[in-house]
Amino acid sequence: MIRVALVEDQTLVREGIKGLLALEPEIEVVADACDGEQALTMIRGCCPDVVLLDMRLPHLSGLDVLRRLAELGRLPPTIILTTFDDDHLLLEGVRAGARGYLLKDVNLAELVEAIRIVARGGTIVEPVISQRVVDGVAAEPAFEHLDPPDPLTAREIAVLKLMTGGYSNREIARALNLAEGTVKNYVSSILSKLGVRDRTRAVLQAVRSGYL
Repeated sequence: MIRVALVEDQTLVREGIKGLLALEPEIEVVADACDGEQALTMIRGCCPDVVLLDMRLPHLSGLDVLRRLAELGRLPPTIILTTFDDDHLLLEGVRAGARGYLLKDVNLAELVEAIRIVARGGTIVEPVISQRVVDGVAAEPAFEHLDPPDPLTAREIAVLKLMTGGYSNREIARALNLAEGTVKNYVSSILSKLGVRDRTRAVLQAVRSGYL
């Protein structure tokens, strides 16, 4: 049984997630909270296997919750619940120790699989493409690239997704449990296969090519 704690200030969203997870016999929502202060007390009290954490909370933000629990050495494996306009907070949340993130419109199968992965010690790496990035694809002048690009490996795509979120090589290494030098090699390979000369153009070309 995977014991889950849920932190979400919107009642309908919180009750909806609880109702969905109640359909899964291997997952139990053992506690829930509607603000950051409640979350700190709840998480320390029930010691869940996985936390689902909204970032925009009353009293204390989700980011504050992450940082305080990390300082206390009491941060369980945590998945951030986010929306498309939370990309800056998302990056800060991962820096503070979150294992990954999900969009709030995720379906039940994806949510359950994410909980399983994080409970096993894994991370959730999905693309974070803000409207600014999408708009940038249309606005960016033509630049040199391979068309079509050479195929990327699954690991290169995982690195590319984190590049899209603005992660540094060090942060990508930490998220994927890789050496920083290995990540640097992956980034070089991605640039080569896409036929571009920098990370910004790599992200734009990845969107154009359908990788993200």
